[in-house]
Amino acid sequence: MEKTFTDDFDLEVIANSGQCFRFNTADGINYTIISSEKMLHAASLGSGRFSFDCSKKDFDSFWSGYFDLETDYSAIRKLACNNDFLKKCADRSVGMRILKQDKWEMTVSFIISQRKSIPAIKTSIERLCRVCGREIGDGIYSFPTPREICRAPVDKLAECGLGYRLSYIREAADLFYAKKDEFERLSLLDDEELLSELKKMQGVGDKVASCIALFGFHRLNFFPKDVWINRALGEHFPLGFDHDAYNPYNGVMQQYIFYAYRNSKRS
Repeated sequence: MEKTFTDDFDLEVIANSGQCFRFNTADGINYTIISSEKMLHAASLGSGRFSFDCSKKDFDSFWSGYFDLETDYSAIRKLACNNDFLKKCADRSVGMRILKQDKWEMTVSFIISQRKSIPAIKTSIERLCRVCGREIGDGIYSFPTPREICRAPVDKLAECGLGYRLSYIREAADLFYAKKDEFERLSLLDDEELLSELKKMQGVGDKVASCIALFGFHRLNFFPKDVWINRALGEHFPLGFDHDAYNPYNGVMQQYIFYAYRNSKRS
């Protein structure tokens, strides 16, 4: 199916925003997107037009929510106009959306993300999927469930490049396999309570918990701070970032800063 977007939507910007690790391209036009056990091929056709290799029914029932299409991101982007640096970041990040990703996948992915580069994170995740997941395409595997990770031999998990994070992931898998409604319970908590509960997991501090909350629970006011964000804040917000000015969309502002600042430094 084909779809034309009038609101912000750019596959390249989303793919390089640091929020997703199974959103890949070889040419900057065609993308393979995997979420849990679902897979989508998408392509940019230019002029706001995109193609998706699924039916309209499948797009409307899952992928529309995944891309958060009910939210007006062009309106959110206008909030950045009161700060010159943030406006530049937002202008460079046109097309950004905060994906509604699987809570379990985000929990494991951001536990893995500690002290790893994005390419290394992706490599570990794909190894984990190959060891524990189920094949859903030609050499493409689903993200493993807590049960599948619990049942995997430790020596096989160790081959995934998880390092010290292996024990954290095993413990998380044990927790969410034993308490199958735990994510439903967490979803009912307010932001402060959610952050506190997530940090009870081994290996989950403020940054990882904030990432899980923003990208897994879609709590758009969370503002995770990694090395890129801290550098940008130090250079451009010496008096501190005014979170009150961007409430309840601080997480979207964080993505503008991350994408624009990281790519400007690497270009």
